[in-house]
Order: sequence, then structure tokens, then C-alpha cells
Amino acid sequence: MRGRFLVIEGVDGSGKSTLARHLVEQLAAAGHEPLHIREPGTTQIGERVRDLLLASDREPMDSRSEALLFFTSRNELLRKEIEPALAAGRPVICERFTPSTLAYQGQEDASAEFILALDQLVVAPEVQPDLVLILDLEPSVSLARAETRSTPDAFEARGIGFLEAVRAGYLKYAAARPELTALMDVHDSSPSEVLEQALEHLKALNLP
Repeated sequence: MRGRFLVIEGVDGSGKSTLARHLVEQLAAAGHEPLHIREPGTTQIGERVRDLLLASDREPMDSRSEALLFFTSRNELLRKEIEPALAAGRPVICERFTPSTLAYQGQEDASAEFILALDQLVVAPEVQPDLVLILDLEPSVSLARAETRSTPDAFEARGIGFLEAVRAGYLKYAAARPELTALMDVHDSSPSEVLEQALEHLKALNLP
């Protein structure tokens, strides 16, 4: 039986990595062998693409060029990690996927159409996500949390206006795909409360 493919989305600082780790623990305790991956990254090529895209000192790049790099990493991740895991019946938990590319690089209609066309070329129907959890957080909170960590990356450095557009992109994605997406308000939620919400949504996938 094919494994289930879960994607966790949201602006930086929304708690994606924390939730992913907790879900992995829950699934492992229930007898599954979950695969935890991140985008861009995980594969050798993906990690190099990540370093390039997030570098705070890189030169500005056209949104379509950024999208192409994200899909380069995504293609490697699909072929080397996601597809084999799903074929083996393993649940896959991925931090970011195509919804992120739409929210960050698809803010103009023409760019969004370009990204959706790439998604059809790269991501086969049988490996599309089964569920997308979007952790909804105000951009001002995201930036405040980023300031406590390290130097802002290339996307955080674009400021509050850009991140507000990213959040709007996520809300638009969720509204257009209600059967695929769970929008979770995480402004005042503890990590354990976020995990509890996520586990409720996973019941529809017969997980954990």
C-alpha cells in the first residue's frame, strides 16, 4: 500500500520543524517508519540549492529563476527520497513543497501559472501530497522570531510587505483547495496544542 505524503507549510518561525519532529515521533511510536525531509534540501543537490537561495548576500533573482531552482531541488527529492518511501508504504513528512513556491515566487498571476505548469511536469499525480498543513502566523511575529535566531535569510530580508503577500498566498492556496488543505491558526498555540490539531487532521489519512 502506498504511503501517505504530508506537507507542512507556513512562514518562517511558524513551527514547521517542531511539528514535523513531533509527528515523526508519534508515527514511529505507532509502528510506522516515517521519512522526515525538508525543502529545499535533504539531498546533496538540494542542500546546495538551499544554501544558494537562502544566502543573505546573494544578488536579486527573478521569481521564475528562483522557482526553477526550487523545482530542481524538488525533482531530486522526489526521485531519491519521496517516491521510494511512498512505494515502500512509509509516511513522508516534508517541510515545504509546491505551496511554498506558489506563496513566495508566485505572487504575480503569470508566475503562478508558470509554477503550476512546472508542478505538472515534475510532480506526478501519484506523488502529489495527500494533505497540506498550513501553520498560519502573522508576518510581524515571523520577523520578530527570525531576529532572535540569526541573520535574516534572503526572503526574510525582503521585509514585512513581502511576507504579508506570502501569507496571503497561503490563504489563497487553502481557499482554493479545501479538500487537500488544513489551515491552522498557531498564533497563541503551544507546540503540544499544534501537534494535537495536526493529529486530528491526520485521522483522515488513517494516521498515525
